[in-house]
Amino acid sequence: MILRDPVHGLVSFETPEEAIVPALLETAEVQRLRRIRQTGLASLAYPGADHTRFAHAIGAACVMTRLIRRLRSLHEDLPFWQRVTTERARDALAAALLHDVGHGPFSHLFEQALPDSKKHEDWTTRIVLDPSTEVNAVLRRFDPALPDRVVDLVHGRHELTFLARAVSGTFDVDRCDYLLRDAHATGVSYGWFDLDWLLRSLCFGVAENGQAPPLAIDGAKGIPAIESFILARLFMFQQVYFHKTERASEWMMARIFGEVTKMLADGDRLPSTPAAIVALAQGGDASLGDYLELDDASLWVALSAWRASKNPTLADLSRRFHARKLFKTYELFDERATPDARVRALDIARDIAEKRGLDPQIHVGLDAASTVAFDDIHDPLTVMFPGGKTRALADVSFLLGRLRGERMSRIRLIFAPELRGEIVAALAQD
Repeated sequence: MILRDPVHGLVSFETPEEAIVPALLETAEVQRLRRIRQTGLASLAYPGADHTRFAHAIGAACVMTRLIRRLRSLHEDLPFWQRVTTERARDALAAALLHDVGHGPFSHLFEQALPDSKKHEDWTTRIVLDPSTEVNAVLRRFDPALPDRVVDLVHGRHELTFLARAVSGTFDVDRCDYLLRDAHATGVSYGWFDLDWLLRSLCFGVAENGQAPPLAIDGAKGIPAIESFILARLFMFQQVYFHKTERASEWMMARIFGEVTKMLADGDRLPSTPAAIVALAQGGDASLGDYLELDDASLWVALSAWRASKNPTLADLSRRFHARKLFKTYELFDERATPDARVRALDIARDIAEKRGLDPQIHVGLDAASTVAFDDIHDPLTVMFPGGKTRALADVSFLLGRLRGERMSRIRLIFAPELRGEIVAALAQD
């Protein structure tokens, strides 16, 4: 199989061990990812961000083929039982392709809007292990034990540490693709990094207690490459994932789902609502078959129908969202971003909403988005120097040493647009 990709160029899966990829691409569960956007609601801010989980899955598998080639150029120094065999390469490729197969509509937003439902990783596990799925049938056709091994890899478990971290870790094929792909689709150049050089800079670290060695960075040439990778992720959170329009739209969608959940739990009927949404709202779970019927299109159909709901709050929010009449934001900086100041700003905004006859819990909110810039505690990445000397990445990189453990936050008030003037004026006088 040969494909053209806007991020990686010519992508091929042609070797016997890579045959697992085109076989899995034909399954209904993987094809469903064509109908789920990679970045949720980011297209409301970045019109080009219509790329899908399907394209990302292929991209992650492509990066895995390149990583496997790099590992094999190095693994002759390892004991034969720790080398990247055909079976292990196939397992890793399948896991890279399937790591997101359990995502719901609007990607991460779906599980955030329904916090009591299962996470996408749990749905991935069910899809891979359930004998009724086409994915499971394909995996078992290659090897009856392959579904279990794929699930382990997706969750970062494998006898070869470097292979487990390649699927789920600080530097993994998932991040390598989505940063480049999201940057390309949104037009945000900050997300670009030198993947070619980064892969070429990988090496094996020091093995401990007879275990397989972890991945490491070549200290002679790899530090700028990994710095650019970490910074690209940080910049993408600043520019894209925490964009004010995306955060406001996610707030609105969460409130919409909150109203839907309450109505369904009370036994109300909502026409055009997917069966899985009903089941998740009433019992916190849904059948796998119903869940796999969910995609972005099914939620847009439901959203359109909810505009006519007898619940005035649900109808109002749905109409606004459907027409992209989104809530506005007001960012809180410095002294206004302290915990006490946030509460005061929120109280001021909610008091204004209540006086205007709007629900202060629905039409006003506080959004605190944050991410750790660089975390090497749970998944340390070491730097190898000539002679086998190793050091922690943050100890040899000025940039990453400063970023280590630092949390980047964006604190915003979110409110209905008709409240903007009064809220801004009130906060200016406070």
